[in-house]
Amino acid sequence: MSKKIAVVLGTRPEIIKMSPVIRELARQKINHYTIHSGQHYSYGLDKVFFEQLKLPKPRYKLEVGSTSPGKQTGLIITYSERIFQRNRPDIVLVQGDTNTVLGATIAACKTGIPVGHIEAGLRSYDKSMPEELNRILVDHSSDYLFAPTPESRDILQGESIPRKKIFVTGNTIVDAVIQNTTHAKPGPTAGMKNYILVSLHRQENVDNPARFARIAKSLGMVSQKFQMPVIYPIHPRSKKMAKKFGINFGQVKVIPAVDYFTFLGMQKGASLIMTDSGGVQEEACILGIPCITLRDNTERPETISVGSNMVAGTTPEKILRCAGTMMRNNIKWKSPFGRGDAARRIINILQAK
Repeated sequence: MSKKIAVVLGTRPEIIKMSPVIRELARQKINHYTIHSGQHYSYGLDKVFFEQLKLPKPRYKLEVGSTSPGKQTGLIITYSERIFQRNRPDIVLVQGDTNTVLGATIAACKTGIPVGHIEAGLRSYDKSMPEELNRILVDHSSDYLFAPTPESRDILQGESIPRKKIFVTGNTIVDAVIQNTTHAKPGPTAGMKNYILVSLHRQENVDNPARFARIAKSLGMVSQKFQMPVIYPIHPRSKKMAKKFGINFGQVKVIPAVDYFTFLGMQKGASLIMTDSGGVQEEACILGIPCITLRDNTERPETISVGSNMVAGTTPEKILRCAGTMMRNNIKWKSPFGRGDAARRIINILQAK
Protein backbone atom coordinates (compact mmCIF):
# COMPACT_ATOMS: atom_id res chain seq x y z
CA MET A 1 0.00 0.00 0.00
CA SER A 2 1.23 3.51 -0.84
CA LYS A 3 2.59 5.48 2.11
CA LYS A 4 1.22 8.91 3.02
CA ILE A 5 3.96 11.52 2.90
CA ALA A 6 4.13 15.00 4.43
CA VAL A 7 6.48 17.41 2.64
CA VAL A 8 7.64 20.29 4.84
CA LEU A 9 9.30 23.42 3.43
CA GLY A 10 9.66 27.05 4.41
CA THR A 11 12.19 28.90 2.24
CA ARG A 12 12.47 29.59 -1.47
CA PRO A 13 15.45 27.25 -2.01
CA GLU A 14 13.42 24.49 -0.37
CA ILE A 15 10.47 25.18 -2.66
CA ILE A 16 12.75 24.90 -5.70
CA LYS A 17 14.50 21.72 -4.53
CA MET A 18 11.30 20.08 -3.30
CA SER A 19 9.33 20.92 -6.46
CA PRO A 20 10.55 17.80 -8.36
CA VAL A 21 9.64 15.67 -5.32
CA ILE A 22 6.13 17.11 -5.15
CA ARG A 23 5.71 16.57 -8.89
CA GLU A 24 6.89 12.97 -8.58
CA LEU A 25 4.46 12.29 -5.74
CA ALA A 26 1.66 13.63 -7.93
CA ARG A 27 2.87 11.64 -10.96
CA GLN A 28 2.84 8.40 -8.96
CA LYS A 29 -0.53 9.37 -7.40
CA ILE A 30 0.86 8.99 -3.89
CA ASN A 31 -1.14 10.37 -0.98
CA HIS A 32 0.71 13.43 0.27
CA TYR A 33 0.34 16.94 1.62
CA THR A 34 2.59 19.99 1.95
CA ILE A 35 3.27 22.19 4.97
CA HIS A 36 4.73 25.68 4.42
CA SER A 37 6.26 27.09 7.61
CA GLY A 38 6.44 30.66 6.32
CA GLN A 39 10.07 30.94 7.45
CA HIS A 40 10.91 33.15 4.46
CA TYR A 41 9.04 36.25 5.58
CA SER A 42 5.55 35.14 4.52
CA TYR A 43 3.74 32.67 2.33
CA GLY A 44 2.55 35.63 0.24
CA LEU A 45 6.08 36.43 -0.90
CA ASP A 46 6.65 32.78 -1.77
CA LYS A 47 3.34 32.42 -3.62
CA VAL A 48 4.92 33.39 -6.94
CA PHE A 49 7.30 30.43 -6.63
CA PHE A 50 4.41 28.00 -6.31
CA GLU A 51 2.69 29.66 -9.26
CA GLN A 52 5.78 29.68 -11.48
CA LEU A 53 6.65 26.08 -10.63
CA LYS A 54 3.00 25.06 -11.08
CA LEU A 55 2.81 23.48 -7.64
CA PRO A 56 -0.42 23.01 -5.69
CA LYS A 57 -0.94 25.37 -2.78
CA PRO A 58 0.30 23.96 0.54
CA ARG A 59 -2.45 22.37 2.58
CA TYR A 60 -1.08 23.93 5.76
CA LYS A 61 0.55 27.36 6.20
CA LEU A 62 2.19 27.97 9.58
CA GLU A 63 3.21 31.62 8.92
CA VAL A 64 5.88 31.66 11.63
CA GLY A 65 7.56 34.65 9.95
CA SER A 66 10.97 36.15 10.54
CA THR A 67 11.86 36.09 14.24
CA SER A 68 14.69 34.83 16.46
CA PRO A 69 16.02 31.36 15.52
CA GLY A 70 14.94 29.79 18.81
CA LYS A 71 11.43 31.19 18.69
CA GLN A 72 11.06 30.34 15.00
CA THR A 73 12.19 26.75 15.51
CA GLY A 74 9.95 26.40 18.57
CA LEU A 75 6.89 27.62 16.69
CA ILE A 76 7.60 25.21 13.83
CA ILE A 77 7.91 22.30 16.29
CA THR A 78 4.64 23.24 18.01
CA TYR A 79 2.56 23.81 14.87
CA SER A 80 3.99 20.85 12.94
CA GLU A 81 3.38 18.49 15.85
CA ARG A 82 -0.30 19.49 15.92
CA ILE A 83 -0.65 18.79 12.21
CA PHE A 84 1.16 15.44 12.44
CA GLN A 85 -1.12 14.37 15.29
CA ARG A 86 -4.25 15.46 13.42
CA ASN A 87 -3.24 14.24 9.96
CA ARG A 88 -0.63 11.58 10.63
CA PRO A 89 1.68 10.77 7.71
CA ASP A 90 3.79 7.63 7.38
CA ILE A 91 6.89 9.68 6.55
CA VAL A 92 7.91 13.34 6.87
CA LEU A 93 10.19 14.64 4.12
CA VAL A 94 12.47 17.63 4.71
CA GLN A 95 15.23 19.15 2.59
CA GLY A 96 18.40 20.99 3.52
CA ASP A 97 19.45 22.81 6.66
CA THR A 98 16.96 25.50 7.72
CA ASN A 99 15.08 26.08 10.96
CA THR A 100 12.05 24.65 9.16
CA VAL A 101 13.93 21.40 8.57
CA LEU A 102 15.08 21.17 12.19
CA GLY A 103 11.68 22.08 13.66
CA ALA A 104 9.73 19.64 11.48
CA THR A 105 12.25 16.87 12.19
CA ILE A 106 11.98 17.31 15.96
CA ALA A 107 8.17 17.38 15.74
CA ALA A 108 8.12 14.20 13.64
CA CYS A 109 10.55 12.37 15.96
CA LYS A 110 8.56 13.36 19.04
CA THR A 111 5.42 12.09 17.33
CA GLY A 112 7.05 8.79 16.33
CA ILE A 113 7.02 9.46 12.58
CA PRO A 114 10.04 8.48 10.40
CA VAL A 115 11.94 11.34 8.75
CA GLY A 116 13.52 11.40 5.30
CA HIS A 117 16.24 14.03 4.89
CA ILE A 118 16.91 15.13 1.33
CA GLU A 119 20.42 16.56 0.78
CA ALA A 120 21.88 14.74 3.77
CA GLY A 121 25.59 14.64 4.58
CA LEU A 122 26.61 18.20 3.71
CA ARG A 123 29.20 19.71 6.04
CA SER A 124 31.08 23.02 6.16
CA TYR A 125 32.78 22.08 9.46
CA ASP A 126 32.04 25.61 10.65
CA LYS A 127 29.69 25.55 13.64
CA SER A 128 29.42 29.33 13.64
CA MET A 129 27.05 28.81 10.69
CA PRO A 130 23.49 28.24 11.98
CA GLU A 131 22.90 25.82 9.11
CA GLU A 132 25.73 23.51 10.17
CA LEU A 133 24.16 22.66 13.51
CA ASN A 134 20.80 22.09 11.80
CA ARG A 135 22.35 19.68 9.26
CA ILE A 136 24.08 17.60 11.91
CA LEU A 137 21.05 17.34 14.20
CA VAL A 138 18.69 16.46 11.35
CA ASP A 139 21.04 13.86 9.84
CA HIS A 140 21.43 12.10 13.18
CA SER A 141 17.66 12.14 13.77
CA SER A 142 16.59 10.88 10.34
CA ASP A 143 15.57 7.40 9.27
CA TYR A 144 16.23 7.89 5.54
CA LEU A 145 19.25 9.95 4.53
CA PHE A 146 19.27 10.88 0.85
CA ALA A 147 22.87 11.83 0.14
CA PRO A 148 23.40 13.76 -3.12
CA THR A 149 26.89 12.38 -3.78
CA PRO A 150 29.21 9.56 -2.69
CA GLU A 151 31.25 12.18 -0.80
CA SER A 152 28.25 13.12 1.36
CA ARG A 153 27.53 9.43 1.95
CA ASP A 154 31.09 8.96 3.19
CA ILE A 155 30.69 11.87 5.61
CA LEU A 156 27.57 10.28 7.08
CA GLN A 157 29.23 6.90 7.46
CA GLY A 158 32.22 8.63 9.07
CA GLU A 159 29.82 9.95 11.71
CA SER A 160 28.69 6.37 12.46
CA ILE A 161 25.29 6.66 10.83
CA PRO A 162 24.26 3.12 9.77
CA ARG A 163 24.86 2.40 6.09
CA LYS A 164 21.37 0.91 5.70
CA LYS A 165 19.85 4.36 6.34
CA ILE A 166 21.90 6.10 3.61
CA PHE A 167 20.99 6.29 -0.09
CA VAL A 168 22.98 8.12 -2.79
CA THR A 169 20.32 9.63 -5.05
CA GLY A 170 21.82 12.70 -6.70
CA ASN A 171 20.56 16.17 -5.88
CA THR A 172 17.02 17.34 -6.71
CA ILE A 173 18.49 20.68 -7.81
CA VAL A 174 19.51 18.90 -11.04
CA ASP A 175 15.93 17.77 -11.56
CA ALA A 176 14.75 21.35 -10.93
CA VAL A 177 17.23 22.92 -13.36
CA ILE A 178 16.36 20.42 -16.10
CA GLN A 179 12.62 20.82 -15.54
CA ASN A 180 12.73 24.61 -15.46
CA THR A 181 15.55 25.69 -17.75
CA THR A 182 13.21 26.03 -20.75
CA HIS A 183 11.25 28.63 -18.75
CA ALA A 184 14.36 30.60 -17.80
CA LYS A 185 14.39 34.21 -18.98
CA PRO A 186 17.32 36.66 -18.90
CA GLY A 187 15.25 39.56 -17.56
CA PRO A 188 17.51 42.58 -16.82
CA THR A 189 20.44 40.95 -18.66
CA ALA A 190 18.56 40.40 -21.96
CA GLY A 191 20.92 41.19 -24.85
CA MET A 192 24.01 41.39 -22.61
CA LYS A 193 26.93 39.17 -23.64
CA ASN A 194 29.41 39.71 -20.81
CA TYR A 195 28.45 40.33 -17.21
CA ILE A 196 29.13 39.02 -13.70
CA LEU A 197 26.20 37.96 -11.53
CA VAL A 198 26.14 38.26 -7.73
CA SER A 199 24.05 36.44 -5.14
CA LEU A 200 24.76 37.57 -1.58
CA HIS A 201 22.43 37.06 1.37
CA ARG A 202 23.88 34.84 4.10
CA GLN A 203 23.73 36.07 7.66
CA GLU A 204 27.48 35.61 8.18
CA ASN A 205 28.10 38.18 5.44
CA VAL A 206 25.25 40.69 5.38
CA ASP A 207 24.86 40.93 9.18
CA ASN A 208 28.56 41.72 9.58
CA PRO A 209 29.26 45.32 8.48
CA ALA A 210 33.00 44.74 7.98
CA ARG A 211 32.51 41.62 5.83
CA PHE A 212 29.66 43.17 3.87
CA ALA A 213 31.73 46.30 3.16
CA ARG A 214 34.77 44.24 2.05
CA ILE A 215 32.65 42.20 -0.34
CA ALA A 216 30.96 45.33 -1.75
CA LYS A 217 34.39 46.87 -2.37
CA SER A 218 35.56 43.67 -4.05
CA LEU A 219 32.60 43.64 -6.44
CA GLY A 220 33.58 47.08 -7.72
CA MET A 221 37.21 46.01 -8.09
CA VAL A 222 36.20 42.92 -10.10
CA SER A 223 33.98 45.02 -12.37
CA GLN A 224 36.81 47.48 -12.99
CA LYS A 225 39.48 44.82 -13.58
CA PHE A 226 37.46 42.82 -16.10
CA GLN A 227 35.60 45.77 -17.60
CA MET A 228 32.27 44.01 -17.13
CA PRO A 229 29.10 45.07 -15.37
CA VAL A 230 28.53 43.37 -12.03
CA ILE A 231 24.82 42.82 -11.42
CA TYR A 232 23.47 42.21 -7.94
CA PRO A 233 19.76 41.34 -7.53
CA ILE A 234 19.58 42.21 -3.85
CA HIS A 235 17.65 40.10 -1.35
CA PRO A 236 15.19 42.24 0.71
CA ARG A 237 16.98 41.52 3.96
CA SER A 238 20.39 42.23 2.41
CA LYS A 239 19.03 45.55 1.17
CA LYS A 240 17.83 46.39 4.68
CA MET A 241 21.24 45.58 6.20
CA ALA A 242 23.12 47.48 3.47
CA LYS A 243 21.06 50.57 4.28
CA LYS A 244 21.61 50.10 8.01
CA PHE A 245 25.40 49.81 7.61
CA GLY A 246 25.72 52.46 4.87
CA ILE A 247 27.29 50.00 2.41
CA ASN A 248 28.54 51.66 -0.77
CA PHE A 249 28.28 49.45 -3.86
CA GLY A 250 29.93 51.99 -6.16
CA GLN A 251 29.64 51.01 -9.81
CA VAL A 252 27.90 47.70 -9.06
CA LYS A 253 24.44 47.57 -10.63
CA VAL A 254 22.15 46.77 -7.70
CA ILE A 255 18.66 45.75 -8.80
CA PRO A 256 15.58 44.43 -6.95
CA ALA A 257 15.39 40.70 -6.26
CA VAL A 258 14.15 38.67 -9.23
CA ASP A 259 12.00 35.54 -9.49
CA TYR A 260 13.45 32.05 -9.87
CA PHE A 261 13.05 31.74 -13.64
CA THR A 262 14.68 35.13 -14.19
CA PHE A 263 17.61 34.36 -11.91
CA LEU A 264 18.09 31.00 -13.63
CA GLY A 265 18.17 32.79 -17.00
CA MET A 266 20.63 35.37 -15.66
CA GLN A 267 22.88 32.56 -14.42
CA LYS A 268 22.85 30.86 -17.83
CA GLY A 269 24.19 34.00 -19.53
CA ALA A 270 26.77 35.06 -16.94
CA SER A 271 30.54 35.00 -17.49
CA LEU A 272 31.11 34.48 -13.75
CA ILE A 273 28.88 33.97 -10.70
CA MET A 274 29.90 35.31 -7.29
CA THR A 275 27.80 33.91 -4.45
CA ASP A 276 27.48 32.90 -0.83
CA SER A 277 24.57 30.57 -1.62
CA GLY A 278 25.04 26.79 -1.55
CA GLY A 279 22.26 26.24 -4.08
CA VAL A 280 23.72 28.78 -6.52
CA GLN A 281 27.11 27.02 -6.30
CA GLU A 282 25.30 23.85 -7.42
CA GLU A 283 23.30 25.58 -10.16
CA ALA A 284 26.41 27.26 -11.57
CA CYS A 285 28.15 23.89 -11.68
CA ILE A 286 25.18 22.25 -13.43
CA LEU A 287 24.88 25.11 -15.94
CA GLY A 288 28.61 25.14 -16.71
CA ILE A 289 29.22 28.69 -15.41
CA PRO A 290 32.41 29.39 -13.38
CA CYS A 291 31.73 30.40 -9.79
CA ILE A 292 33.51 31.85 -6.78
CA THR A 293 32.13 31.46 -3.26
CA LEU A 294 32.15 34.55 -1.03
CA ARG A 295 32.63 32.59 2.17
CA ASP A 296 35.46 30.98 4.12
CA ASN A 297 34.25 27.44 3.43
CA THR A 298 31.71 25.45 1.45
CA GLU A 299 29.56 22.40 2.14
CA ARG A 300 29.66 21.69 -1.61
CA PRO A 301 33.31 20.47 -1.94
CA GLU A 302 32.36 18.52 -5.07
CA THR A 303 32.21 21.84 -6.94
CA ILE A 304 35.81 22.53 -5.92
CA SER A 305 36.91 19.02 -6.93
CA VAL A 306 35.50 19.26 -10.46
CA GLY A 307 36.89 22.77 -10.96
CA SER A 308 33.66 24.75 -11.25
CA ASN A 309 34.12 26.78 -8.06
CA MET A 310 36.70 28.40 -5.77
CA VAL A 311 36.30 29.51 -2.15
CA ALA A 312 37.31 33.18 -2.22
CA GLY A 313 36.59 34.35 1.33
CA THR A 314 35.77 38.04 1.82
CA THR A 315 39.07 39.88 1.38
CA PRO A 316 39.30 41.97 -1.81
CA GLU A 317 42.72 40.64 -2.81
CA LYS A 318 41.69 36.99 -2.65
CA ILE A 319 38.33 37.62 -4.31
CA LEU A 320 40.06 39.43 -7.17
CA ARG A 321 42.61 36.62 -7.53
CA CYS A 322 39.96 33.88 -7.52
CA ALA A 323 37.80 35.79 -9.99
CA GLY A 324 40.76 36.04 -12.35
CA THR A 325 41.50 32.32 -12.06
CA MET A 326 37.92 31.31 -12.77
CA MET A 327 37.52 33.80 -15.64
CA ARG A 328 40.53 32.15 -17.29
CA ASN A 329 39.27 28.67 -16.44
CA ASN A 330 38.82 26.54 -19.56
CA ILE A 331 37.94 23.35 -17.66
CA LYS A 332 34.89 21.52 -18.97
CA TRP A 333 33.60 19.79 -15.88
CA LYS A 334 30.93 17.17 -15.39
CA SER A 335 28.31 17.90 -12.75
CA PRO A 336 28.75 15.58 -9.72
CA PHE A 337 25.13 15.99 -8.61
CA GLY A 338 23.42 13.30 -10.65
CA ARG A 339 21.41 12.89 -13.84
CA GLY A 340 18.16 14.62 -12.91
CA ASP A 341 16.29 11.58 -11.56
CA ALA A 342 16.82 12.19 -7.83
CA ALA A 343 13.15 12.80 -7.01
CA ARG A 344 12.05 9.57 -8.67
CA ARG A 345 14.75 7.59 -6.88
CA ILE A 346 13.85 9.10 -3.49
CA ILE A 347 10.14 8.33 -3.83
CA ASN A 348 10.81 4.83 -5.14
CA ILE A 349 13.04 4.09 -2.15
CA LEU A 350 10.39 5.29 0.30
CA GLN A 351 7.63 3.28 -1.38
CA ALA A 352 9.76 0.11 -1.39
CA LYS A 353 10.42 0.24 2.37
